[in-house]
Amino acid sequence: MAAGKKLVLVTTDWAPFSEKIAKLCEEEAARAGVPFEIRKDDWVYLTKHGELDELGGADVPQVFVETGGQVKHVLTRVPLDEQGKPDFERARQIVRQALENA
Repeated sequence: MAAGKKLVLVTTDWAPFSEKIAKLCEEEAARAGVPFEIRKDDWVYLTKHGELDELGGADVPQVFVETGGQVKHVLTRVPLDEQGKPDFERARQIVRQALENA
């Protein structure tokens, strides 16, 4: 297990794809041997560490990797494929790569 590394998902119940992203993150955290934490409605965490829009608002869900006190933003929106549909496999690759490189 990677010492001090953790995967964090900040989301809310109404967020699109929240459950799918949570399951994907849970699987990737287990694969990497790191803890996984879901923070519901943690707007303070998002404001401090997340990707904000031009009005200072934060989209959810957002994924982060915490390593030794550092927080790295990983993903805000599920990428779209060529047809404009959500590409969950690409999202999985982004999360996996972030865990490997953290």
